[in-house]
Amino acid sequence: MSLAAYLQVQTVKQQVYFPYTAGRYQQRRFKKAQCPIVERLVTSIMCSGGRNNGKKQMAVKIVKQTMEIIHLLTGHNPIQVLVNALNNGGAREDSTRIGSGGVVRRQAVDVSPLRRVNQAIYLIAKGSRDNAFRSMKSISECLADEIIACSKNLATNSYAARKKDEIERVAKGNR
Repeated sequence: MSLAAYLQVQTVKQQVYFPYTAGRYQQRRFKKAQCPIVERLVTSIMCSGGRNNGKKQMAVKIVKQTMEIIHLLTGHNPIQVLVNALNNGGAREDSTRIGSGGVVRRQAVDVSPLRRVNQAIYLIAKGSRDNAFRSMKSISECLADEIIACSKNLATNSYAARKKDEIERVAKGNR
């Protein structure tokens, strides 16, 4: 699996009890790949640009409730379900703009593993946030549903899987 180096869940340094290490993962380039994957999900939930911006304790509580819901609904290890969702949530191929001689066209390119993980985390958080907005379901329930649907690669229910398919379809047309 090519994403194994960017899904930090196995080494001793990344097995933390509480996803609030206060680590400085933006100091160097690619250092955020060493951040525990659950903490990256917490920070993505926290950063919405809205009223939940900067509230990390609330985001930790949301992710904790989400992990409990995932365990109750699937019966599997919630971290493994999250890893499967991140594996299925990021696009493998994308398109970029290539400009030459004043003519701009789009060219299909492969996506790096770190960008796949970043994109999957972002799409899962955005999909669950949009789902919970003006809804009876809480953000924890929506996040759990999104992670479970994305881990099963259900494009009908998962926002992240749907966007991934759309990005890959556009890239296939730009080959």
